[in-house]
Amino acid sequence: MTRKSKGASLRQLIAKGCIAMPGVPNGAIARQVEHAGFDAVYISGAGMANATAGVPDIGLLTLTEVVQLAGYVATAIDIPAIVDADTGFGGAENVARTVRELERAGLAGCHIEDQGFPKRCGHLAGKDLVDVDEMVGKIRAALGARSDPDFLIVARADGRSVEGFDSTVKRVRSYIEAGADAIFPEALQSADEFRDFAKEIQAPLLANMTEFGKSPLLSFQELSDFGYRMVIFPMSAFRVSMKASEEFLRDLKERGTQSDWIKKMQTRKELYELLDYDPNAENWSPVGDR
Repeated sequence: MTRKSKGASLRQLIAKGCIAMPGVPNGAIARQVEHAGFDAVYISGAGMANATAGVPDIGLLTLTEVVQLAGYVATAIDIPAIVDADTGFGGAENVARTVRELERAGLAGCHIEDQGFPKRCGHLAGKDLVDVDEMVGKIRAALGARSDPDFLIVARADGRSVEGFDSTVKRVRSYIEAGADAIFPEALQSADEFRDFAKEIQAPLLANMTEFGKSPLLSFQELSDFGYRMVIFPMSAFRVSMKASEEFLRDLKERGTQSDWIKKMQTRKELYELLDYDPNAENWSPVGDR
């Protein structure tokens, strides 16, 4: 009896309704997401770049690095994960390789954006878009490269701040005709735009609820009511942890002791429980091998 793929699990979830997908930069936080009861996780490209390499989200990580980092996350959890694959790391041939590598690493899917390279964070100005035909070619290459037909290919449309809402809708219809499994309209600028986009596009939709960007912070329920099937919170956990560590380090520098922070820390026992690690046992296996 073959085990259901994580791509199949993700498709089953979004067929039933909308799912919330907190964003993570690493496997430890992904385990926290799973332990909190979420059904799926999002691996943020910005999170990986910021947290691991200490660089901005401008396409500086290589395919090899993204596959390795995302693979760690996918292996650490039982729930499905999708990953930000930026522009696919090149042309159509590069996109095909990207999909094969991510699928092999255990991901349930990925999103590929229609920006030119070097890309920029989706909520910053100064983005350039590739021609519709080029993006269509990338989508078709991605579809042709996957060995698991359930591996989810999400087309991210970055055109709202470049060409406007109506042009983005037109572009997206071409992406759907090319076979994209889902659509990610980036940086919509009002609740009405999120609602109207869902009315215009008949495909599974992903909404990005990142903080400090161009989009309003709508609730999961609002977006579900509009018809969205995936809602990501790509940097929220990372931002909270970074703010906490910044405050801790400032205090440690001033006072020379961490004693007042002990009650705010995850204990060694809690960490071991999160990692399913028994220090008294002879062997330990990751999630996928249990």
